[in-house]
Amino acid sequence: MKFFKQKYTFIILGVILFLVFSCKKNIKSNENLNTVLIENTKIELNNEQLFDTIQYQTFNYFWDGAEPNSGLARERIHIDNIYHPTSPKNTVTTGGSGFGVMAILVGVERGWISKKQALNRYLKIVNFLSQADRFHGAWPHWIDGETGRVRPFGKKDDGGDLVETAFLIQGLLTVSEYFKDGNEKEKELVAKIDKLWRGVEWDWYTKGGEEVLYWHWSPKYGWDMNFRVGGYNECLIMYILAAASPTHSISKDVYENGWARNGEIMSNKSYYGEDLVLNYFEHDEDPVGPLFWAHYSYLGLNPKGLSDQYANYWKLTQNHAKIHYKYSVDNPKKFKGYGDSLWGLTSSYSTKGYYAHRPKKDIGVIAPTAALSSFPYTPKESMNVLVNIYKNHDSLVGKYGPYDAFSFENNWYLPRYLAIDQGPIPIMIENYRTGLLWKLFMKNEEVKKGLLKLGFTYEKND
Repeated sequence: MKFFKQKYTFIILGVILFLVFSCKKNIKSNENLNTVLIENTKIELNNEQLFDTIQYQTFNYFWDGAEPNSGLARERIHIDNIYHPTSPKNTVTTGGSGFGVMAILVGVERGWISKKQALNRYLKIVNFLSQADRFHGAWPHWIDGETGRVRPFGKKDDGGDLVETAFLIQGLLTVSEYFKDGNEKEKELVAKIDKLWRGVEWDWYTKGGEEVLYWHWSPKYGWDMNFRVGGYNECLIMYILAAASPTHSISKDVYENGWARNGEIMSNKSYYGEDLVLNYFEHDEDPVGPLFWAHYSYLGLNPKGLSDQYANYWKLTQNHAKIHYKYSVDNPKKFKGYGDSLWGLTSSYSTKGYYAHRPKKDIGVIAPTAALSSFPYTPKESMNVLVNIYKNHDSLVGKYGPYDAFSFENNWYLPRYLAIDQGPIPIMIENYRTGLLWKLFMKNEEVKKGLLKLGFTYEKND
């Protein structure tokens, strides 16, 4: 079956059709136009309208596609309706839901839903979370969206997941900043978010006072998973929130000795002509990680102007994206399709199930989220990918935006989505366009105190 020869008719809702046709008259002759196929009709969109299109589609994963009882993000949405028994359709994801509540704010600001609609959804979400399983304040990786009970992510991964919890809290604190000066009902939401935030026992996850945070704890298996979180990876936001907690804060020593590994996190090496800044792996020699490491912690945490004794985080994240771009242009394995308009490796669905793609673990699979969530770092290079997918490979785009991953090399894709891959797309594009989520999160007074406690300097946006 030749997937990439097919023509695909977008499943476009009324809002998108209104967006495209009402905005078309505003296209200026000197603007960059992109011809895309919508409803079997070629439509010329400028870059801003193309942003609106993909942001709407990916936002809608978390709006129309949400699990109905909880309002939270489904772990995955498979258009082919094939799910594994361990992760049925009503499985919701803690971290992906943190991304989802931020994506909903994009929907409000872009006018796709009202502030009141978002408020009602958020109240449903926080009410559900307040009754869902928690383990010393941390939610599990997966939750049954109908019952609120833990759904095991793995054999021993049936308790608290502090990293996923950090991604959720990052999103909730961003929402709180958006509504904090609002009416009585909005302040009710803010108070409920504050209670959830204060309930996370970050310090307990030091396993009795060790100078490091542990990823998991299970009431049945205790600390058996034994995952000490040392950097660098996607987990910086966890240490910052743990330091910022008004009730269960960690000391700076936990950050320095656990995350930064007594300074061993620093690197003076380069790859593809770009400084690495930090060592990406504690236990292997790969120079860089999958690109989601430059996204998850930085959906709210603004890397622009962010520095501590170990890194300039803008240089770190921007170089990470540049390295992935340069690697794909170089294309040392000669994989079909790679180049300046098709690049970016990250953890995603794959020809090998779920796989952590990166330059040293490249098997010819591209996940659109890698480049599309890197717009703040590589705007021109990311735009090349956005235009290429929508103009030339419309079979790879469905109701909720580009499908999770594909391989021209292997003539492979699945009509499936993952929350953790769709979520960063509308958020990071919005941060590129307006800085919305960065401005909100970085206004939080407790976050500021946590950053100060750990020795960070950052841009003031107040």
